[in-house]
Amino acid sequence: MNGVSTLIKMGTGLISIKIIASVIGPAGIALLGQLNNFSNILLIFSNGGINSGITKYLSEYSKSENKYKLFLGTGFWITLVFSVLMGIVLLLGAGYFAESILHDIKYKPVFYVFGVTIILYAFNAYLIAIINGFKDYRSYIIANILGSLVGLVFSVFLALNYGVFGALISTVTFQSVVFFLTLIIIARAPWFNIKTITQNFSKDAAIKLSQFSLMALVSAITVPGSQMIVREYITQFHSISDAGLWEGMNRISIMYLFVIMTSMTVYYIPRLSEIRDRQELRKEILSVYKLMIPFLLVSIIIIFFLRDFLIHLLFTPEFAGMNSLFAFQLIGDLLKMSGWLLGSILIAKAMTKIYIIMELVNFVNISVLSYFFVKYYGAWGATVAYSITHLIYLICLVIIFRKLLFNIKE
Repeated sequence: MNGVSTLIKMGTGLISIKIIASVIGPAGIALLGQLNNFSNILLIFSNGGINSGITKYLSEYSKSENKYKLFLGTGFWITLVFSVLMGIVLLLGAGYFAESILHDIKYKPVFYVFGVTIILYAFNAYLIAIINGFKDYRSYIIANILGSLVGLVFSVFLALNYGVFGALISTVTFQSVVFFLTLIIIARAPWFNIKTITQNFSKDAAIKLSQFSLMALVSAITVPGSQMIVREYITQFHSISDAGLWEGMNRISIMYLFVIMTSMTVYYIPRLSEIRDRQELRKEILSVYKLMIPFLLVSIIIIFFLRDFLIHLLFTPEFAGMNSLFAFQLIGDLLKMSGWLLGSILIAKAMTKIYIIMELVNFVNISVLSYFFVKYYGAWGATVAYSITHLIYLICLVIIFRKLLFNIKE
């Protein structure tokens, strides 16, 4: 089922990228990338960053109804309050966001629409986290498939009919429609009861979830925030079209890395959360490395040698300049996923302080390195900075977990 879901996600992504790129070109793709990053930041804030915590604690307490009900109720109220607040922020600041994020006041309605629909977006993410926490893989995968299909329909229809404006609107609306489909999927789930979800708020549960909130909120600022900064560097020092080429390269990375990220979300993090024995944890991590790294190596070699074909298949002749970006981007992808497999331990074991430090180190590295490399080497320099940043991140995590990885006794 996960394989089918992944194929559908990749297929809809291929169609969507091709059509949207042909309609709005590199400059439009750059704007779409900026809005994607900004919406990701707002969406994490709209549920207080608790979704990873919801998944962890529901997985941990799935056999104890009294305990998991506390997390369901607490998560509901946190999501409600934060999503309403973010909606108000978007509505009041629509003009500012249009000028600062998309550099044109004419895109103000995009943020009005986002402000109205963000509560549905937030609750869809909350429900998905619950499904994952209870390990209801069938429902989780069906929800992902529906999300891919709805996203394709929305993005293609709106881009074809309304150009850049339509593509931007689709980015901030399609998940809101998916919320209603997710409700239908979970309607008969034993845990799904309006009274159960809304009646309990636990201070202790909120404190536990806050550890994950700190991690998620830091990631919400550093990860998409760093991409926005790099995109601005490329636009400032070179052109918005060059920023669009870099964004196109990012889209390719996202598409094939989705296979691994889905596995991590569905299986890996919940599995790490429930393991208590040190040797078992080490065995699990190494087994995932043995599976994922060869797959990644084969993937990046194939993608590198087929890069011209992929540019032709996914984009238009305007994107031919992407050819030079593949080498260091693919090396960076390998280093990034190698680090994320270790970084997932920090999330699963709620190692909040170390996680935040590592995210901030990553943010500073990519921001500083990109400034100098982009200034002199353009979009290609951004891919070099990306590789170096994730190499440093991986080395740091290997040092942090050296006793676990190399079976060194405490």
